Amino acid sequence: MKLIDKYQVIADDITADISIREEPSEFVYVYDLDIPKIKESTRAYLDSIKNKLIAAIPMLPSDILDPKSFPKLKQKFLKYASELIRTEISHLRTADQWVIANRLVQEMIGLGDMEFLLADNNIEEICIVSSDEPIWIYHKGYGWLKTNLMVPSESKITDYANLIGRRVGRSINVLNPLLDAHLITGDRVNATLYPVSMSGNTITIRKFARKPWTITDYIKGKSINTELAALLWFAVQYEMNVLVGGATATAKTTMLNILSSFIPLNQRIVSIEQTREIQLPKYYQWIPMLVRLPNPEGKGGIEMLDLMINSLRMRPDRLIVGEIRRAGEAEVMFEAMHSGHAVMATMHADTSEQVYNRLTNPPMNIPSVMLDSLNLILVMYRDRKSGIRRVFELAEILPQTKKEPPKLNILYRWDPRSDKIKRVNKSKQFMKKLKIFTHMSDSSVRKDLKSREKILKWMVKHNISDLSLIAEIVSRYNRDPDALLKLIKNKNFHLVLSK
Repeated sequence: MKLIDKYQVIADDITADISIREEPSEFVYVYDLDIPKIKESTRAYLDSIKNKLIAAIPMLPSDILDPKSFPKLKQKFLKYASELIRTEISHLRTADQWVIANRLVQEMIGLGDMEFLLADNNIEEICIVSSDEPIWIYHKGYGWLKTNLMVPSESKITDYANLIGRRVGRSINVLNPLLDAHLITGDRVNATLYPVSMSGNTITIRKFARKPWTITDYIKGKSINTELAALLWFAVQYEMNVLVGGATATAKTTMLNILSSFIPLNQRIVSIEQTREIQLPKYYQWIPMLVRLPNPEGKGGIEMLDLMINSLRMRPDRLIVGEIRRAGEAEVMFEAMHSGHAVMATMHADTSEQVYNRLTNPPMNIPSVMLDSLNLILVMYRDRKSGIRRVFELAEILPQTKKEPPKLNILYRWDPRSDKIKRVNKSKQFMKKLKIFTHMSDSSVRKDLKSREKILKWMVKHNISDLSLIAEIVSRYNRDPDALLKLIKNKNFHLVLSK
């Protein structure tokens, strides 16, 4: 066995050792999780302690359904478990008693050993295939890894799925064997039951970034350059409509989050998603809305189209849509654009041409005359070999003329050989609209974009990657760019942040 990497993770005050190893019998690396063990002699006491905990701490529906109540419930369980363990297993050291109390809470109202996987910020995906297979994870540094963890039975997988579902008011059973939900932390969950999934019951957890990615992270990681970032900042500030395309796991929603941090703070935002992924700075007037699946009788469902139509009655300045999938959603999105709402959304498509084709062909069939309201198509890309993510293309749609239908004009494209994002063509439509909305000349636009680049480079240089702090800097620039540039030049910017 060859050791590839090792580090530690902490979940509920318990430290576990992680080792990533290469084993001759395996075709992928093995993720080995070493959790402090509870002795068998001690485990004999735990069943009686569990029963006393259940009897002593009744759980109300509000404790399960309200995300704000769950931490309090967890602390209540932990406190009472600690007291019972001190009384009934008094011969143990205090440190061991604390570990056992936390492990007990993880098993009773948590996801057991998976709590450590959720605490590992290097993990993007957690996958239970069945009780006969080890849990798989997708690691940011090493791709797909097989872990040394297994769920003991199919019924235990079902228990975990039901626990997750109940917390968001959803259920999974034989009549309703599919579940889309999210954890209290925001992590997205999909679960299926046998025989829909033939090998056994499954749970797939797409982890929600604990620290949101920001524009400075993306510039440092070469996912985008400062020239293009400055242009997108300019576009978002002045309410251009942007559609972010890309294949699965190309970071479309992450880019949507990054673009959202450029929205002026005095605007009202409504976001609409299937599952909660969008994270915005704390300063915004923001109404996050989620789709709701129908109950087993087929009642009570709220679709994305319902939310989109409703959101237009809420006087939003900005409408952010997690993903456009159906014709009705695309139609409402374009209606919102035409009625003066600034819209940003995502769509599955590998290139800007595919985005265009999906919009204009069945089932969406958006009339070509309506495409003029979509200002920019931004496409994300993930290299399957290296795992890097890049902005692949930025394109505009040129309007229909008497002689020609609408067509794409590629403004920027990523060059894989040099790993650089390069300008391809000058804008013919997008910049024309921006100048109309801003009353700026060509020279003023160029000067403004260069100033934004200076701000972005300064943030990268000083490792400013906090989402709210970036929103504050962006807001200060939007209000008085010369004052901000002067402060940065004189190295007095800390005076502004301290106010």
